[in-house]
Amino acid sequence: MTTLISVNNKSDIYSKYQNTPIAELLEYQNLNKPFEKVDHAKIVVGMCMDNRKSLRIPENFAYVLRSGGGNLRNLEFCVSYAVAVGGVKAIALIGHNYCGMVNLAAKEEKFVNGLVAAGWEYQAAVDHYKHFAPHYEICNELDFLQTETKRLRDRYPKILVAPLMYQLEDNRLYLLDEDR
Repeated sequence: MTTLISVNNKSDIYSKYQNTPIAELLEYQNLNKPFEKVDHAKIVVGMCMDNRKSLRIPENFAYVLRSGGGNLRNLEFCVSYAVAVGGVKAIALIGHNYCGMVNLAAKEEKFVNGLVAAGWEYQAAVDHYKHFAPHYEICNELDFLQTETKRLRDRYPKILVAPLMYQLEDNRLYLLDEDR
């Protein structure tokens, strides 16, 4: 079982993240670090499209990529752009609790009916769901976060990739214990 590590002060941040954009992100979000002027992005933040999450970061600090479940597979070109052209040296992959991409199978009827109500033909809505749901379904938030972090680390071996968990109850970011 993965344990989440609370970041309540700078010393709680793992040493490998100290003095990096990952530490700055944690300090802005959890420690209310005052905003500094930022001229260019320092980090890619990949996170879920969920509207219940909001990051406290200064303008220009991050390329923020949002997709269902925080899945960056379809946004990999954007990540590559931020790394190759934007010059970022870190990626924060942020999962969150109560993610709607968990157990998508239970939401199929609601999904299809919602598209039909929006004007879709029934069969087109079913086909759309069946085509894309397997790509976005995540078994659980922490397992997906760890798997996607490993994939990104393998894909960008010289870029610091940090898995973080956003808790909706307190709007804070947490470290994963096995990432020490």
